[in-house]
Amino acid sequence: MLKKLSFIHLLSMPIGMLVAAILATSPAHAATSDWADNQGGRMRLVALAPDAQGHIRAALQIEPAPGWITYWREPGESGIPPQVSPAPDSGVALAKMSFPVPRPITVGAIQEIGYDAPVTLPLDFRVEGKQPAKLELTAFIGLCKDICIPFQAELSLPLSSAGQSTSHEQALLNAADSALPQAPAPDFAVERHTLSADAKTLSLRLTLPEASGDAPLVYVTGPAGYVFFKQANGRRDGKSFATDIAIGKLPKNYDIKGKSWGILVIDGEHAMETTLAFE
Repeated sequence: MLKKLSFIHLLSMPIGMLVAAILATSPAHAATSDWADNQGGRMRLVALAPDAQGHIRAALQIEPAPGWITYWREPGESGIPPQVSPAPDSGVALAKMSFPVPRPITVGAIQEIGYDAPVTLPLDFRVEGKQPAKLELTAFIGLCKDICIPFQAELSLPLSSAGQSTSHEQALLNAADSALPQAPAPDFAVERHTLSADAKTLSLRLTLPEASGDAPLVYVTGPAGYVFFKQANGRRDGKSFATDIAIGKLPKNYDIKGKSWGILVIDGEHAMETTLAFE
């Protein structure tokens, strides 16, 4: 069973300090799309103008209605992961979509992973060829309460560098980046990972940032559409933590050799994300 832990929700991080820092620098050109509304919430697109290398820093801003939830990149035992697709032949490609630290959500006997508060998903776009006049995309998310509603919207905004220049959008993007898990560090890392011969158990040894506390949350993302988080034999010894993660049914004839899986570890107020390589 997934243990419920007490940790500060990074999604609600105050941005006052970020805004102060931004106001001390030259503002970037930015724009936001109109909100697309649904009975379960709303979403919109925010983006800075392309830089000299054709990089577009953007984000999908999602605000679930009170009592509703939306999902992480792997939603758990049910749910719909967010999807963002640039318009075909638009000259823009999505290079990366990032996810702030999620929280475990229990719905009856179902364990889900997501957000029950406003969340902003950082997006990294690249211009391929001539810069288009607009950033146009389709966003598809799931919003759930008593029922789950697929929510799809066409979002667009101008990419002209002569557009409106405000600190608000850049502060929003910076706050979203600050809510992302950290990269591995000497005091927070995966020291060892071993998959059993029958591919049923992933054994982990972690270095954690704190010497005491409850067992951390561990989410292992395998093939697309698969997430594993049920722990057994957890042992915390100071900053060292060992646990076994139950690996459910994998795709038929799946060969893990040469593959890389993702792992997110949440230990109290700290979160770290990295990959696990299998030789």
